[in-house]
Amino acid sequence: MLKLERRPQPSRTWSALAPVLAVLITMIAGGAMFAALGQDPVAAIRTIFWDPLFGEFAFYYRPQLLVKAAPLILIAIGLALGFRANIWNIGAEGQYIIGALTGAGVGLAFYPAESALIFPLMVVAGALGGWAWAMIPGLLKVRFGTNEILVSLMLVYVAEQLLAKMSLGLLRNPEGRGFPGSRNLRDYPSAHNAEIFADTGIHWGVVAAMIAVIFAYILLARHMLGFHIRLAGQAPRAARFAGVNPARLTLICLGLSGALAGLAGMFEVAGPAGQINIEFNVGYGFTAIIVAFLGRLHPIGILLAGLLMALTYIGGEAAESNLGLPAAAIQMFQGMLLFFLLAVDVLTHFRLRWKTTEVV
Repeated sequence: MLKLERRPQPSRTWSALAPVLAVLITMIAGGAMFAALGQDPVAAIRTIFWDPLFGEFAFYYRPQLLVKAAPLILIAIGLALGFRANIWNIGAEGQYIIGALTGAGVGLAFYPAESALIFPLMVVAGALGGWAWAMIPGLLKVRFGTNEILVSLMLVYVAEQLLAKMSLGLLRNPEGRGFPGSRNLRDYPSAHNAEIFADTGIHWGVVAAMIAVIFAYILLARHMLGFHIRLAGQAPRAARFAGVNPARLTLICLGLSGALAGLAGMFEVAGPAGQINIEFNVGYGFTAIIVAFLGRLHPIGILLAGLLMALTYIGGEAAESNLGLPAAAIQMFQGMLLFFLLAVDVLTHFRLRWKTTEVV
């Protein structure tokens, strides 16, 4: 019979192979699911993974990969910093929502004034909003020892209620004839996260995501804080002897992840989404958890994983419209990535052994 035996050291080979194998297994399992739904599995997988890159309309889809990946990368970078230190922020979706609310709120507060300072103020407000929301589980953990997983997750539902309240109340468009939702920020030039390059959709959120990748790489590789983060995750007892302050590190990691999630929400509401409404949040904060682990909590890996997940978004939308696949099937397909990654990742820390049974 098979037995799992812990490795003396995690396998670097399996650590590198696990994401690739997880993607391949997801394709196989997803193909089986699509076949069960009465679709050609080869056509479905091709539509999701091949057509957006090399199909007839690839010239349109390729720039959209960066646009879709940007919020995922921003959020995942922040989450990865905490995860590396065993600080588990599961509430990035709530911080994303609050960042959008505070950023849009600042922009709409100045309407209809025109100024070059409005958009930078929105950026600051979005980051501060996400940071403040992340500080709630951070301070509760540091002061009372609460579980940051549960508190941050529960705050997502509070943020969703605030989003609905703002859409129907304070931020509702007074000229919207009673419909929920704010003014469209795309019609307000000073508050609009406009395209940097014409006809590409690429906006300042994409630039921020690339900066975050570079910043996180330098932080983890060259800065003392990055050393403390890695040490706290790999050897907590050694981290204490090295002078790492757990409370301070918790607040820093949660604050950074909240600020980046808030930035992602602000860039999204001022750009592609355009307005605050009840359906604004589409699960980026939760999907970013998959991106963080698929990228092995490494900034470059997260960049590649974010692009891959964006590909499933864009290809999934194409499969919905062209093949008639239900949206729930696409979401399940995306969820399979994390499931199979966690399954294959077991082999990073354990090896399979044959255990012989003795007959008495």
